[in-house]
Amino acid sequence: MNQNTRKIINEFSPMWTNKQVWEFEEINENLTFDMLYVKPGEYNENSWKSKSTHLDSDIRDVTVRTFDNLLDNEELWITSKGEKQLDEKFIPYLMATIVDTMIEEEVCLNLRIDKNCLVVSIDRNADVIDCKEFFEEFYHLATGFNYDTDTGIPDDETEAEMYLTRLQEEFDEKMKDQLGDMYLPGNNDPDTINAKD
Repeated sequence: MNQNTRKIINEFSPMWTNKQVWEFEEINENLTFDMLYVKPGEYNENSWKSKSTHLDSDIRDVTVRTFDNLLDNEELWITSKGEKQLDEKFIPYLMATIVDTMIEEEVCLNLRIDKNCLVVSIDRNADVIDCKEFFEEFYHLATGFNYDTDTGIPDDETEAEMYLTRLQEEFDEKMKDQLGDMYLPGNNDPDTINAKD
C-alpha cells in the first residue's frame, strides 16, 4: 500500500462494516456526491466544467459504470454535492462503499485526501502483499470467511456445509469481539435479517 492510502486507512480505522454503511444510508437518504475524472496532476477548479463530471450522482452507480476510466489511469475526485470539497464525515462511508463495489474487480486502490476531496485511483504498483494488506483492512466488509485459516473444505456436501457454517460462526464471533454491535453476522444486510422476523 502506498503511504497516502495507509495514512487515510489508519486515520479512519477500523473500516466500516456493511451494517454501518446501511445505517448511514438509512439516516442520509438519497446520498449523492459530485464526482470528476482527471488525469493525475491535471486537477484544477475548471475541471468541474469538463465532460468527465458526474454531478449529484450515486457513488456505486458511477464506480460501476465508469470503471474503465480508472483502468485508463484516471483519478476519481469526490466532493460533497455542490461544494467542491468533501465533508469529512463521508470519508469512511465512501471508502467502504467504493471498496465493496470494487471487490469483484480485485484491484488494489490508492486513496488520498487532496484539496479537501477524496481521490481514488488504481494502485498499479501493488504486489500480492500490498493487495493482501489492502483487502484485509476491508475484509469484514467483503466476506464472512476467516482469511487466516486454511480452508480444507471437505468433499462431502453435508460435511462441507457443516464446516463452512462452523467457520462462519467462528469468524462472526471474532468480529463481534472486535467490533461489537457494529458487526453484522454473515453476508447479510439488515433488511434481510429483519425480513426473517
